[in-house]
Amino acid sequence: MQKTYPGYLRLCAAGLLLTMFAASCKKDNSKPPVPVVPPKPIASIGLYEVDSGIYKRIFIPISKIGTQSVNFYSVFDTGSTGMTVDASGLIPASMITSSGITVPGDSINVNGITVTNQTAVIAYGNAQSEIQEFGNLAYATTIIGTTVDGITTTRIPFFLYYKIVDATTGKKQPVHSNDVFGVGPGVSFTSSKIGSPLSYFKMPTNVTNGFKLGQLISSSFSLNGTFVSDLLTIGLIPDDLSASSGFIMHPLTYYSQGGYSPDIPATVTYNGKNVAATLLFDTGTPAISTIEDPAAASDIASLPANTSVTMTTSSGFTYTYMTSGADNLTQVAKPSYTGDPRTIFGIDFFIDNEFLTDYADHKIGLKNN
Repeated sequence: MQKTYPGYLRLCAAGLLLTMFAASCKKDNSKPPVPVVPPKPIASIGLYEVDSGIYKRIFIPISKIGTQSVNFYSVFDTGSTGMTVDASGLIPASMITSSGITVPGDSINVNGITVTNQTAVIAYGNAQSEIQEFGNLAYATTIIGTTVDGITTTRIPFFLYYKIVDATTGKKQPVHSNDVFGVGPGVSFTSSKIGSPLSYFKMPTNVTNGFKLGQLISSSFSLNGTFVSDLLTIGLIPDDLSASSGFIMHPLTYYSQGGYSPDIPATVTYNGKNVAATLLFDTGTPAISTIEDPAAASDIASLPANTSVTMTTSSGFTYTYMTSGADNLTQVAKPSYTGDPRTIFGIDFFIDNEFLTDYADHKIGLKNN
């Protein structure tokens, strides 16, 4: 049976219908929602994989420093902090003398590079084999990568050297023979003003300041160098840092000198022996990994081929490899002999594993592959 409503109810119903109609029209005229753009790294850069027959190296191209277009290749080094570049080809030769770089006053700006009068010596290696660079603190914008995939930094501090010497022999080395692109966390031991050149980039929303190094390709190492695109990713997205990424994260310890250290507590097992260790994963160590063992039988000795080595970090990352006659060369040394208590795993580690550094939260990530 049909109900009859009083007049005022019919008016209310009519008003409700008008309100609904107006709301419906308003909704139809609204703008579509803005699509959510997923965060992405700010750059992906290719590196060169080089094998001299003795050493394996990875080099990062440098296309420009200051206003100088260049064609430099720097050692990509996870074991040190800060960029070092030979002054040859960057500043006038008249400024470079056998005793130093001529800087009148506190600093001088030449070719878009500010060279200060602050001098220092940077050393690489250990007590048995050391390379020394002599130079000055400098500042400049830099294009990292090739002219195709490169990215421009802000004005960053770096070390401009005029001389490089083999400390063991005293022999001067060729120009640009030890340009280093150190991406370790913290700051340089030589100057607290110098950090990783990758740490100075400003990141967009939801991208963390840091980098990821992809797994190196064993077959790409060649005498003339093979360019492998997208090996280096600048900027870490949430997927990189999530538990599902496969990376095991290691919080870093802060020290008054050098800042946050890349050294990771672990246990190393070889020949059935467990050794408490502090690990450095170092792309700049090109040939032989070194296990530091205070109780070693001799000052230094190579492990024979087919020796199994296992590392287990305090955060639960585990990796086992087998030494051979050509790859994964490993020696055991006493810290009293090398002058370095750290166990250093060199470039062969990066052929089987991925690596990342989170500068913002002071962590290193390791991932088995």
